[in-house]
Amino acid sequence: MAQVLEFKLPDLGEGLTEAEIVRWLVQVGDVVAVDQPVVEVETAKASVEVPCPYGGVVTARYGEEGAELPVGAPLLTVAVGEPDGKSTAGSGNVLVGYGTSEAPGRRRRVRPVALTGGGASGNGASGARAALNGTKAASPGVNGTAAAPAPSLPATALPSDGPVPVISPLVRRLAREGGLDLRRLAGSGPDGLILRADVERALRAGAGQGSGRTAEAPVAAMPVQAVASASASASVPGEVRVPLKGIRGAVADKLSRSRREIPDATCWVDADATELMRARAAMNTAGGTKISLVALLARICAAALARFPELNSSVDTEAREIVQHPYVHLGFAAQTERGLVVPVVRDAHTRDAESLTGEFARLTEAARAGALTPGELTGGTFTLNNYGVFGVDGSTPIVNHPEAAMLGVGRIVPKPWVHEGELAVRQVVQLSLTFDHRVCDGGTAGGFLRYVADCVEQPAVLLRTL
Repeated sequence: MAQVLEFKLPDLGEGLTEAEIVRWLVQVGDVVAVDQPVVEVETAKASVEVPCPYGGVVTARYGEEGAELPVGAPLLTVAVGEPDGKSTAGSGNVLVGYGTSEAPGRRRRVRPVALTGGGASGNGASGARAALNGTKAASPGVNGTAAAPAPSLPATALPSDGPVPVISPLVRRLAREGGLDLRRLAGSGPDGLILRADVERALRAGAGQGSGRTAEAPVAAMPVQAVASASASASVPGEVRVPLKGIRGAVADKLSRSRREIPDATCWVDADATELMRARAAMNTAGGTKISLVALLARICAAALARFPELNSSVDTEAREIVQHPYVHLGFAAQTERGLVVPVVRDAHTRDAESLTGEFARLTEAARAGALTPGELTGGTFTLNNYGVFGVDGSTPIVNHPEAAMLGVGRIVPKPWVHEGELAVRQVVQLSLTFDHRVCDGGTAGGFLRYVADCVEQPAVLLRTL
């Protein structure tokens, strides 16, 4: 007989705890091979295709397209087995960024626990999930589709010692830090599962009740669904509400954390970029790969960071130490249809202008296609932000936590400029440096920015460090 195995949303790495289903790649009844991609999910960092570790027939799927699931939630069930009755083993592979966590042979059977208002039926993973959520397990129907689960238990009916329907440790931490009692929430996820959005909505509702009261008190009076309804009914006609989730939510969280933790300061300077533009034109006329402007700026940043390593660092708050990095992993801001992302060029200090040009192009194309891996979006030590492409001259960018500094580059435009004692029209750019004031003082930041400006105005200065 075939054995039905449940495949759960695996740990996607880099601290990610949830993902949104973008597109199912298989249907119920389809035959899948070991490690065949079965669903495309979008995390806060990228879109990835998740492979299933089992080969067999898909008997059930959990979650519609657009639904947000926490790590550990069921994705689908697969009936595996061979005509002779021997079960087929899954791959058990651990794939970087989105692989399976353990081989199927090591799965444990969990005895279901009955709860007041809704018991758990069945054994194995389905029973465990039902015990966790406080509802009856969804059993596969005749045609392999999942039967409808029992209604979720109202928040007010949860016993004081009953398990809370929440999987994500991030959700528990947010509730704990906000003083929110999870037993008094009714989750909007599958089987009443409490999601991060439920906790954040409840905390916002609690904060709106006025100062001097915890977020728990007002929420205890009504379930999350009621809070959401009250919020929607208060909306004015024509008002548009956009959920802060996916990349937009990740950007919001990261920028907020940067503002909370990093005492940043900004300095800026105007520079004459005429000679840099001429040097680039001469390089491209000589043949070969066309060198991009951002690649030249990256070379200048790498040379400047070698002189001022304080800005190529991060702060270990627990150890109260500044960690200076021996390499330059250069992030660069890229605007895509899905939002702002910051791909990272590994070991930028070892690359020449041609190599940097190629890597910037590759990562930019992957960003626009939503194909960046978590590894290509993390680990940066310094960020280069060319906001001149938006037609603006200056900005005070927010440091990309946990980095210590970011160089902003405005548009390069013809402006009146005193050159060699005479007024002339030159190609002028504004450079701004936002830095973590904990890692250095203004003298170091000013020295870094002045060196960058000198290299922009006289590219030959860069030859001294090559």
